[in-house]
Amino acid sequence: MELSEIRVEIDKLDRKIQSLFEQRMLLCQDVARYKKEHNMPVFQADREKQVLDRVEQNAAEGLGLASRTMFANMMSISSQLQQKMLIAAEEAPEIAQPHMEKAVKIGCQGTVGANSETATQAFFPKREIRFYPTFEHVFEAVESGELEYGVLPIYNSTSGTVTQTVDLMGKYSFFITAMNQVEVTHCLAALPGTSLDDIAMVYSHPQALSQCSDFLDAHRLPRRDYNNTATAAQMVAEAGDKAIAAICSEECAQLNRLDIVASRISNVIPNYTQFICITKDMQVSLDASVISVMLTISNEPGSLSRLLNKFFLYGLDMTKIESRPIRNGSFDVVFHIDFKGNLRDRSIAAFLNDLCKSCQEFKLLGNAVVMG
Repeated sequence: MELSEIRVEIDKLDRKIQSLFEQRMLLCQDVARYKKEHNMPVFQADREKQVLDRVEQNAAEGLGLASRTMFANMMSISSQLQQKMLIAAEEAPEIAQPHMEKAVKIGCQGTVGANSETATQAFFPKREIRFYPTFEHVFEAVESGELEYGVLPIYNSTSGTVTQTVDLMGKYSFFITAMNQVEVTHCLAALPGTSLDDIAMVYSHPQALSQCSDFLDAHRLPRRDYNNTATAAQMVAEAGDKAIAAICSEECAQLNRLDIVASRISNVIPNYTQFICITKDMQVSLDASVISVMLTISNEPGSLSRLLNKFFLYGLDMTKIESRPIRNGSFDVVFHIDFKGNLRDRSIAAFLNDLCKSCQEFKLLGNAVVMG
């Protein structure tokens, strides 16, 4: 046959496949009604495995995995339709809204002059801030109720994820309720009268050192991690040693009466850090637009593809996905995912219900409003 004739035959088959597909979806809606009446779960792993095993076994030679993939996607669509039907029939739960304008117990890591203070003041203008020595102390204070809200850095436009924050997310109970971003302008600060040639060691937070690595490498300056850019500047000011310097903000250098040996030393300018505002109980603003989750999936062929396909099937815009080691001695990873949506949307509720059933572990991290 000519190519045009082959395509005509393919088009005929496609119309038949589409018609059969639509008939299958109608039957799946009947299945959803039956499951609702008999209080049965939508996702039944044993039934899905039986179908997929049969499809792969009955497929023509060389098409086993392809047939399994096609039917797996079709069954995922079926599950999506059933979830939407069942969730839409349920009454939407009440979700508390943030009370950030009335909060009095607010905290962040660092000290006066730190970028975390700037981000916290942006969330809570003209409010008193409690400072904590580490990110973990902030998580602990929120979980215990010592703080109403805690502010933590999570992502930098130059150096990427703030791993100390992300790695603590699985350990503590909290919810993200807001996000903002702060422009970070780094300088090299030292005691008055210090020259670049005098400096033998530079102290700062690991993220700041990473963000200024080009400058440090060009001047062959050794570096050492410190808890925070502001506390590093404070340490340099109190040490009285011209052989050490700190990477911090210019405001922080001025607060500690340090000379700015070099300004605007970031690898990339402008350089922004994204901060999250966390609270103990779930609070969702009416205009919240970023949902964050963390999850693990089975280590088998196609598991990640099936996970990502769910976002496509529900028409959701994934804005971030990254993996972090679980740190339990294995080589397994946990995925951190951000996507657009609001938890009051019933289709989002259906999606999350569908998503968590296909994961080994699942944690909803919150639904944030983006501020500033």
